[in-house]
Amino acid sequence: MFRRTFWFTAGAAAGVWATTKVNRKIKQLTPESLAARAADKAIEAGHRVKDFALDVRDGMVQREAELGEALGLNADPELASPRRLAALESGEDPQRGGTPKYSKNPTYVERSTYSYNRNEDH
Repeated sequence: MFRRTFWFTAGAAAGVWATTKVNRKIKQLTPESLAARAADKAIEAGHRVKDFALDVRDGMVQREAELGEALGLNADPELASPRRLAALESGEDPQRGGTPKYSKNPTYVERSTYSYNRNEDH
C-alpha cells in the first residue's frame, strides 16, 4: 500500500514538473516572446557596435596624436597650416626646392628624383 502511494505521488510530481517545464517553453516560443527577445538582442548588439566604434575612434585620435607628435605636426599649428596651404596654392613642391610640381599638361605629374620606401623608417 505504501509502495503504491509512493509511486503515485512520484508520478504526479513528475507530471506537474514536466507540464510546468513544457508550458514555460511554449510561452518562450510564442511569436511575441521571440520578437521581444530578438529586439532585446538587436539593441544589445547595437550598443556593442556603438562601444566598438567609440573605442576605434578613441584609438584613431590617440594614434593620430602620436603620429603628429612624431612628425612634429603638433608643434605650432598656426604656422604649419598656412605654410602648407600657400605651398599647395602656388603649385610648388616644397620637398624639391620649390620647383614646379606640374608640367604644362595638368594631367601629367613629374616624378620625384628620390624614391621613398615607407618601410625604411620602421
